[in-house]
Amino acid sequence: MSALRSVPTRSDRRLRKACELSEAWSPNDPHVLRDYSFIADGRRGALIGPDGNYAWLCFPSWDDPAVFAGLLGSGGTYAVLPQGRWVWGGYYDDRSLIWNSRWVGEDWIVESRDALAYPGEPDRAVLLRRITSMAGRSRLTILLEPGGDYGRRFLSGWKCPDGVWEAKEARLTARWFGARDAILERGPSGRSRLALHLDLTQGDHRDLVLELSSDGVPLPAKLDAERYWQSTEAAWHEAVPACSGIVAARDVRRSVAVLRGMTGPEGGTVAAATTSLPERAQQGRNYDYRYVWVRDTCYIGHAGARLVGGEQILDDSVRWITARLLADGNRLMPAYTVRGEPIPDESALDLPGYPGGNDVVGNGVREQFQLDGFGEALLLLATASSQGRLDAQGWRAAEAAASAIEQRWREPDCGVWELDLHNWTHSRLICAAGLRAICDEADAPSGWTARYRPLGDRIIADTAATSLHSTGRWQRAPDDDRVDASLLLAEIRGAVAAKDPRSVATRRAVVEELSQDDCIYRFRHQGLSLEEAEGAFLVCNFWMSLACFGSGGTLEGVRWFERARTSAGSPGLLSEELDVQQRQLRGNLPQAFVHGLLVEAAAAQGPR
Repeated sequence: MSALRSVPTRSDRRLRKACELSEAWSPNDPHVLRDYSFIADGRRGALIGPDGNYAWLCFPSWDDPAVFAGLLGSGGTYAVLPQGRWVWGGYYDDRSLIWNSRWVGEDWIVESRDALAYPGEPDRAVLLRRITSMAGRSRLTILLEPGGDYGRRFLSGWKCPDGVWEAKEARLTARWFGARDAILERGPSGRSRLALHLDLTQGDHRDLVLELSSDGVPLPAKLDAERYWQSTEAAWHEAVPACSGIVAARDVRRSVAVLRGMTGPEGGTVAAATTSLPERAQQGRNYDYRYVWVRDTCYIGHAGARLVGGEQILDDSVRWITARLLADGNRLMPAYTVRGEPIPDESALDLPGYPGGNDVVGNGVREQFQLDGFGEALLLLATASSQGRLDAQGWRAAEAAASAIEQRWREPDCGVWELDLHNWTHSRLICAAGLRAICDEADAPSGWTARYRPLGDRIIADTAATSLHSTGRWQRAPDDDRVDASLLLAEIRGAVAAKDPRSVATRRAVVEELSQDDCIYRFRHQGLSLEEAEGAFLVCNFWMSLACFGSGGTLEGVRWFERARTSAGSPGLLSEELDVQQRQLRGNLPQAFVHGLLVEAAAAQGPR
């Protein structure tokens, strides 16, 4: 008598197919930057790829080690893998950083709604994920495998008491709610990970909540997903103004949401959520931008000042700048951690890195002197004063900045582009603009006009004597006769008038020498064409649009604005550079000051 053979059921075959799909997938598979979306809660932020995977998330704060580090070729997984053939898209809920990935199959549609509970807590992150079948019958697998130390140390000992999965690693605890029916499986690396296989019909949804916490943080026994969604939606609606009547209002609201999501409780906005994303493949130009730059924070404050309902953006920037000036005075560093501490020295992680780049943490900028930071600070504080939003502490900070310029304006500095020490023209003109602006304020202390306005005039006269090109335009430095897009800021911020012949000549030279395909580059590198040396800097387009608006060139201003605004990928995020030839974003993502200048340039166009 022959032995009976068990016949696999349809559900068995589906499960096996799902397992095969999850086994073949790797979190290290990268995507082009324009395909990543971004969520944040003010204390940390995550990049999500088209496969629904959290490719990057540092915890507990921006500059701490990543829990999900697939972006740099390391470990850490939280992915959504639909079965079958599909195409990907997505969208943000308006006025928020709530992201909806959308996968369309041959006869089904499924969405994953993702957010970090907002506003975030200091040592606890709550990752909200709602999977919904929008049409047809969809089958998908959710994989979870968090790690510590940039994805190099994985959580072990997963247990599921009371239907909640829990595991620990060093000082990191992870709990996963809503996935009682998940199973432990062995991934390609040989480590165990959680896999949740879902079979959804139209209208079905599953709420998943991943909680990350530091050691010793008291944890609630239960989490109410709906309550977290409601409070997060409400908080975002309050944080992002309607921006009604403004040009490109939806993109402005998204940019404001990006800025609010990247701004910590201390008021500083991190330059970017990521580290090591190359500005140019195989050129060694990889930097850690998970810190707060003085200059960038001032730019962002100006954006808030221009925007109806942007008072909180302005106030936060002023608060952070004020604290740094009062603490460090004329030894102000170019950048700090979000907590206001010095940035660690640059070092390598020994990870594979993003393709074309290498990994790095820390930033050598802490050792630089950047004179323009004092001028930018004065410009910001003067703007706050003009809106009645500068207190006594702010005026003390303004005194520190003005005094620092008085003492140090003749010193060589590293400038706006953080290069070698020179007497950079931009740095001196911005300091002069800041001195003039603060002296023009009605609330300026008595004696400031007599002391600091002549200083501003003297800086401009000295700079004109040493750094004016034979064609009548500004040049980069006394010993560098090239034009530089940053010199547009001299007229934008009021060092010289927009109709001043030096401004007109500089604007013309930037267009003629630094633009290509309606994109503007920083400056020409010796011996290289514009596109050979680097990507176009998107902030330069927004500077040009502001310069055009200020000089009456409305149509030209719109041209430069639209070229930069529409360079984003489908999530609408912007990085520092655009590879014009390949139409790809380059550098860390998202770049906060680029979004800030988008807001300022949109607002400068007036009501739509």
